[in-house]
Amino acid sequence: MNWDQIEGKWTEMKGKARSSWGDLTDDELDQIGGKKDQLVGKLQQKYGLAREDAERRADEWAEKQ
Repeated sequence: MNWDQIEGKWTEMKGKARSSWGDLTDDELDQIGGKKDQLVGKLQQKYGLAREDAERRADEWAEKQ
C-alpha cells in the first residue's frame, strides 16, 4: 500500500501501526495521521533509530499492508 492510501485510511491503519510499534501512544498515532514523515520522526524519537533506518522500517511496514 502506498502512503497516500495509508493516509486516507489512517483510522483503520492505526491499529496495525499500534501492533507494530507498541510504544506509540494513541495521541501520537493521531498526530501522525498517516503521514510518512511524521511516523519516521516518531520512530526516531521513540526507538532511537537513524532517519534512514526509520524510513526503511516505515516503508517495509507500508508494503505489508
